[in-house]
Amino acid sequence: MTNWAVEAREICKRFPGVQALDHASVAVAPGSCHALMGENGAGKSTLGKILSGIYEPDSGQILLEGHPVRFANPMQATQAGISIVHQELLFCENMTVGENLCLEDLPNRRGWIDWTEMRRRAKRWLDAIGADVDPDATVGSLPISLQQMVQIAGAIGRGAKVLIFDEPTSSLTLRETETLFEQIRRLAAQGVACIYVSHRMDEIFEICDSVTVLRDGKTVGTRPTRGLTRDELVRMMIGRSIDTASVRAIRTQPGEPLLRVEGLTSPHRFREVSFQVRRGEVVGFAGLVGAGRSEVAQAIFGLDPSATGRVWIGEREAVRRSPASMMRLGVGLVPEDRKRQGLVLGMNARENISLPSLAALSRLGFIERQREYDLARRFFEAMDVRAPHVDAPSAGLSGGNQQKLVMAKWLAADCRVLLLDEPTRGVDVGTKSEIHHMIRRLAAEGRAVMVISSELPELLTVSDRILAMRNGRIVGEVDADSATEEALMRLMTGVEAATA
Repeated sequence: MTNWAVEAREICKRFPGVQALDHASVAVAPGSCHALMGENGAGKSTLGKILSGIYEPDSGQILLEGHPVRFANPMQATQAGISIVHQELLFCENMTVGENLCLEDLPNRRGWIDWTEMRRRAKRWLDAIGADVDPDATVGSLPISLQQMVQIAGAIGRGAKVLIFDEPTSSLTLRETETLFEQIRRLAAQGVACIYVSHRMDEIFEICDSVTVLRDGKTVGTRPTRGLTRDELVRMMIGRSIDTASVRAIRTQPGEPLLRVEGLTSPHRFREVSFQVRRGEVVGFAGLVGAGRSEVAQAIFGLDPSATGRVWIGEREAVRRSPASMMRLGVGLVPEDRKRQGLVLGMNARENISLPSLAALSRLGFIERQREYDLARRFFEAMDVRAPHVDAPSAGLSGGNQQKLVMAKWLAADCRVLLLDEPTRGVDVGTKSEIHHMIRRLAAEGRAVMVISSELPELLTVSDRILAMRNGRIVGEVDADSATEEALMRLMTGVEAATA
């Protein structure tokens, strides 16, 4: 086939200490949805950023509709017809939808902004993709799903022939995800070539026509999704199959409670939440977005000053809860948003890993650098962080490797109670399996682990028990060995099981 919408040939890109792309190639047909998959650090996002003008390749060639192109910046790529929908949306949140859409080319009349034309243009672009959004609404007031629609509307309005989606569903609900999929299908039907970067296999098989797999910056191969099995795709990505049975085989007999919660309540968030997690046990929390799961974990860790109720860590009651006091009691929180809450991106990997342990690594108020380095390197290697060295900048790591850093810092702190909120969000299937095994091993070592996840198969894989939340309350408990996704979903939504 020669009439590709966009083609990348033998693309190479090197960053300090890392060969991100090594003669990688991909070709995408017009009117198709083409997946880019691979482990964290395989080069997927880098290739997408090169196609959209964010990075320039060291070597190789990009062809747009058969013609060689080279972009020095994203604006040149947009003008040529290639746009990207970022995982972390890039907007001026205090400005209106219309202002954001027209920011690159503000309509004017005699040197003054033509506000009427701005609203008209924004409305036309939004209507073109069926997005019911007010052009005068402030972007920051919109949910993430509608902000994505605004970004898509801007790309299509500027004449995008190729649209790259980088982990677009990482912050969306199931309903919002389906709305996005409907939009992608509509765009493909109009002849737009969609490139879809994601770690979620269900999405790849549902929305994509074909998939190109990258490994260590090289192209492994391209296959149509029809007829491709999950195991085949996993083997292409990581060179081996994933064995979930081995995760559940890591068992230990639960001991005494290490985390006890009684009557935990926070106004307008959750109420009368009571549960316990025993030594050597993994307790999963299931629920729809807004059910209160993350808020409960944050309240336990002392991040919600309005929360009332009682919390015990072992035999000690946490009377005045704050992050510092909970850390002293041996509690660690892996938050849902690793970039904003889990890491200090201005610090390197070593500094992030050692951060919760600085008191133990200090003498007379001074950090003992060799001890810090040894501790950070041990857990850096234990988590298999893909970076050239332990002093690598955290901001430059892939999302999955940043997630490994967040996990590593709490393991280094030797926490006996771990609160894990979406611990595998945005990581590849291989890293996800590693984290699942690690969660079970942490419990087997005598820790108490609370896992919050929106992925029911993940909860069924790693948990001993699963608590379901709905509207801020715990509404049921199931044993993970005998539970099903359907039973959990019924508890989460309040739908009664069908009776004979």
